[in-house]
Amino acid sequence: MATWFDLTKSSDGKYRFALRNDGGTLLGSEAYEAKASAQQGIASVQANASQPERCERKTASDGRFYFNLKAGNGQVIGTSPMFATEAARDGAVAAAQSGAAGAEVRDAS
Repeated sequence: MATWFDLTKSSDGKYRFALRNDGGTLLGSEAYEAKASAQQGIASVQANASQPERCERKTASDGRFYFNLKAGNGQVIGTSPMFATEAARDGAVAAAQSGAAGAEVRDAS
């Protein structure tokens, strides 16, 4: 399944990226003031996603499932959307781990 990054600029002038595949969004970023910072965030996701210890599986207070991808310093570099099942979340983790490193960047900013 193809995996890619969408890099966008929102109406507030901030940059964001999302790691996606044909099944939807795997994780999204925070808002960045500078495009170069968003590009560094993408590079960090590419470098860290394949390392299982960097994917922190979580359960929200309402029982839905999600994960955070963390850099080596412990900072969150991406957060997944909420999933109804643990299996769906774990599938997104696996897709991010296998696809992020080689994912192309689609720059729509």
